[in-house]
Amino acid sequence: METESEPYVRLATLRTLHRLIADLNAAQSLATTLQAVVEGAVTGLGFDAAAVNLVRPDGDLVVAAVRDRAACGDPFSPVSDILGQTGSRASWERLLRSGEHWGDLVFVPHGQAGWVELELPTARGGRPAEIWPDDSAWHPDDLLLAPMYTPGRELLGVLSVDRPRNGRRPGVWVREALEMFSLQAAIAIGNARLRSDMQRALVRLEQEQKALRASEESFRHAFEYAPSGMAITELHGENRAQLSRVNDALCRLLGRSRSSLRRQSFADLAHPEDRALLERTSAKGGRAELRLARRDGSYLWVSLRNSVVADASEGPRFLLTHVEDIDERKRHELQLAHRASHDALTGLPNAAELKNRLSTRLCTRPEAPTGAALAAAAFPPGPPGSPGPNGASGASGLDAWLGGGHGYDLTAFDHLGAGVGYDHEHAVPPEAAAQGRGRCLAVLFCDLDGFKSINDRFGHNAGDAVLIEVARRLQHVVREGDTVARLGGDEFVVLADGVDQEQAKDLADRLRTAILPPIRIERRTVRVGVSMGIGWAGCGMSIDEVLHTADELMYVEKRSRSGGRSHRRAG
Repeated sequence: METESEPYVRLATLRTLHRLIADLNAAQSLATTLQAVVEGAVTGLGFDAAAVNLVRPDGDLVVAAVRDRAACGDPFSPVSDILGQTGSRASWERLLRSGEHWGDLVFVPHGQAGWVELELPTARGGRPAEIWPDDSAWHPDDLLLAPMYTPGRELLGVLSVDRPRNGRRPGVWVREALEMFSLQAAIAIGNARLRSDMQRALVRLEQEQKALRASEESFRHAFEYAPSGMAITELHGENRAQLSRVNDALCRLLGRSRSSLRRQSFADLAHPEDRALLERTSAKGGRAELRLARRDGSYLWVSLRNSVVADASEGPRFLLTHVEDIDERKRHELQLAHRASHDALTGLPNAAELKNRLSTRLCTRPEAPTGAALAAAAFPPGPPGSPGPNGASGASGLDAWLGGGHGYDLTAFDHLGAGVGYDHEHAVPPEAAAQGRGRCLAVLFCDLDGFKSINDRFGHNAGDAVLIEVARRLQHVVREGDTVARLGGDEFVVLADGVDQEQAKDLADRLRTAILPPIRIERRTVRVGVSMGIGWAGCGMSIDEVLHTADELMYVEKRSRSGGRSHRRAG
């Protein structure tokens, strides 16, 4: 079973991976890309040392980049000594076969590889042997290798790392992070090599154009047979901005014929949401990452890089655009972002994403509604003697609840939504919304009843199945644009924007009705109920205050339904 802190460790690792991948993609050359790989393995993934062994044209592998955390740049460190050393391809292949396969990773325990590893340069810190307490400790002679392949599964290089910072053999999550990082590193190195080749080709082309107009033939050859997409756009005349020439690689990339592409511009092919970005990209050497439409209606993420081709006498003649396929990298980035902001079990937004969505809706204007007014909207005064919050009665009970250590400001508010230059519609209580001073934002805090007994009787697998089904039912009930989030455990929160009190109550009733039917799990039927508190978020409230208020209201209902026997759980 996972420890309670592991999800937060995973979230931090995902954020680190996202940053490391961004650093890889920001590198401007092959050398800086290789250095970003070893830097990421050491500073981001927590290894003491790392080395990239790159396949040379002759097939052997050369140490092209190293990083030793302990050496701090010392050129005489054991790891720095291996920079530039080579190892034969056959020896590397024997070493990769001799280890234990952890997915795409290869772990070679100390002493297992024999004489093969003696002739290969790898990331070693050179520490003396110690007495190791158990098999899970990292031995100085252990090897952890991450082979990097091209999309065609040809060996591009090997990332060698030494000793996790905690001194233990890496667990499943660290292995997965290293595996994902090595995949992205292979893509970045391949793209860096391609960019380097294209840049050299363009430099040669410019030099030939300055020397002789006959360089057109050389350009045509480089253009037509480039491995990535290329296009020429007219800068003058009646066909200005249209594609006048495209290569086969671009046609294959977009699934379109040359004749169809020549009648269009990049603005015609760009995703509607990316057209403004395309327009902002400078025609004198701009770069943009955007989506282009394929013939089948799908969209492909590409990187566009523009270069102006000029004539010595006539000036700028046309725009040369290099189109690079980055769809796989973008898909991984989006997956990482989704995993960081969504619950792994149910797929719902998690607590961090819920707070982020609340923060985009709330502001801190002095004219914004105070905590007292929002709570008053949730608890309108009843007749004398009627029960109030926390068991108090009447209006005095509300005053006691508001002033009893909750920290709410009892000052009245006025002039909500009166424009003072803010492009923002205030979140206000229902009473203020009815006067046109803003819009309501209902916060429905849901806690399942009877869920613990299902976990205890049938196990956590059954409990997980119940949570997944409850999440599905909640999403089916709410409107498009509403948010259903899981805070953790059996607690869910629904954000419903633009509803009044009656609509919020109706939504709560429909949510209860959706949850109550039996749930079929592994040939058995179980039921859960739900306790729900309806709070109102408002500008001027903190996010914690919003959630705390709705949580308190939920427990008021839970105590009421259980005859006062329900108690708050610790934490």
